[in-house]
Amino acid sequence: MIFLRKSAILMLLLMVFKTGKAQEAAAIDSMKSALSAATTIDEKMKQLDYLSRTLMNVDLGEAEKYGRQLILLAEESRNRLLMIKAYKSNAVRCSYFGGQKDYNARSIEYFNTALNIAKKEKIVNEIGGIHLSLASAYLTIPDKDKALSYANQGFSLISTLSNDSLKVEAHNTYGKVYLARNEKTLSLRNYLTALRIAEEMPDEKADKKNGKPLLLRNCYLSLSNFYARIDDYDKAIDYYTSAYNKLDELVEKNVPYQRVVDINSLGNLFSAKKRYDIAISYFERSVRMADSLKFSSLKIPGYVSLLNQYLRMEEPLKALNYMKSSAGQQLKEHLLKFGFSGVISQVYGVIYAELKQYDSANLYFNQALPYFENSNEANKISFYQQLAIFYKHDKQNSKAVEYFLKVKDIGERLGILESVEMAAQQLDSLYTKNGNYQLANQYNGIYYKYKDSIEKLNKEKELTQLEAADELQRQERLVKEKEEAKRQRNNIQYMAITIGIVVLFIALVVLGMFKVSATTIKMIGFFAFLMFFEFIFLIFKKNIYSITKGEPWKDLLFMIGLAALLLPLHHWMEHKVIKYLTSHNRLTSAGHHIKRRIFGRSKDPEL
Repeated sequence: MIFLRKSAILMLLLMVFKTGKAQEAAAIDSMKSALSAATTIDEKMKQLDYLSRTLMNVDLGEAEKYGRQLILLAEESRNRLLMIKAYKSNAVRCSYFGGQKDYNARSIEYFNTALNIAKKEKIVNEIGGIHLSLASAYLTIPDKDKALSYANQGFSLISTLSNDSLKVEAHNTYGKVYLARNEKTLSLRNYLTALRIAEEMPDEKADKKNGKPLLLRNCYLSLSNFYARIDDYDKAIDYYTSAYNKLDELVEKNVPYQRVVDINSLGNLFSAKKRYDIAISYFERSVRMADSLKFSSLKIPGYVSLLNQYLRMEEPLKALNYMKSSAGQQLKEHLLKFGFSGVISQVYGVIYAELKQYDSANLYFNQALPYFENSNEANKISFYQQLAIFYKHDKQNSKAVEYFLKVKDIGERLGILESVEMAAQQLDSLYTKNGNYQLANQYNGIYYKYKDSIEKLNKEKELTQLEAADELQRQERLVKEKEEAKRQRNNIQYMAITIGIVVLFIALVVLGMFKVSATTIKMIGFFAFLMFFEFIFLIFKKNIYSITKGEPWKDLLFMIGLAALLLPLHHWMEHKVIKYLTSHNRLTSAGHHIKRRIFGRSKDPEL
């Protein structure tokens, strides 16, 4: 019953990333105190935003209350930017439970309200950004066509702006949409373009609070997800590790909590790679980290992952004992608190089905069914697959047929070919047993049709891995070519500067051979020596990075030491040379020779 287990894992993992951002009562009290102490509308908006979103994983009623307060405060201000911010905040808050139809619908409604305000005020950057958010929201349904449409609309506006942060977001959104549409090469190109823009962006052009590190982290997370989707788990782990390391450069208060979520996510990547021992060590580590933060809610992702791991390893008895343990009790309490009783029933249904205790499994699956009927289609198909396979094993063939047909219909709508193939194969088998050979033959044909399509997709996946490697090499080659072109331009400029300095010094020496104004020699000498010593500073500054690594205090010490050495030398040499040239400023024999070569023999009788 491998498919049964994988479906359970999928549903639970969808919830992990929504529960992993909660904070405990002490943090909530601190936020409420900060809200009470806030005196400006901007500070009140900030605190209400934090509070309402954080409470989504602590107390849904309270979250709703503060979300409404945020909108009321913004509406009373009549400041359109604050109103947009308030509706966007509530949209993000509801998206935390995007797997449920009503929350996803509310998220889209809030985004559309913010979009209408932005359109009326012609705030182009907000219009573009909200279109990208709507694209992501429609991927949750999933409605891939609408998601692509919103991504196109957002990009068409953002491409006209000079906002590089939004351009990074736009390309990452395109990457998500194309990945959902199984256009993996286009997806990778957009992810790599986003990364390149983020890497090349000057710090001052990024968002003020977290700047480039946050943009780079988002790019790494996107690339990690991409490589996980094409089963290249080593690269997925590499990019997720890079994203995890970027937390060191962020200043947000939730960074310690996000570390816990990241460690759990890395564990799931190791699990997908079938390195179960490493995966379990990461899950247990995430639980210990949450415990050290005195943050019980943040243990939930680790608990879920450990439960899933026992199912992956085909150890349902361990999973059942885990649900009876202290960790399992905490997990159940958390899920019940947020109305996920159906998920608890689903878990027990899966476990008892694996243990072949079909009466108990039947009871729990029936308890879970109403909850999943109200979920989005991605969650429905997962549960229906579990239910159909269970009914087949329990010899409830008519019900098995009913739910395999539902799996087939939803799978065709969502483009989940594996589900359609599996359902068609099972329907072929069930109709054969029932003696309905006509329908059995029909679904046998559908099975082989989708089997061939999946084999083709698997070959395409292998090709995508090769294309991904080629695309990465192409991007690296383009970067190297760009760096080489820049190096050549710099070398030409250095050569031109060197020639300019040499010409100035030659001119200075030549002027010393003629009877010219001392002021002229001093002026040219000043610029010649200034350019010469500043050029030396430039060369040293360019080459000290390998020593200082860009640390300001090291750069400062190095430049002070260099100035202490070169400045006295600069003044001494300039003084000596200018003094010599001005004190000997006469028509020398060399000057006579140059003069004769240029003007011919002089008629001056004294010569």
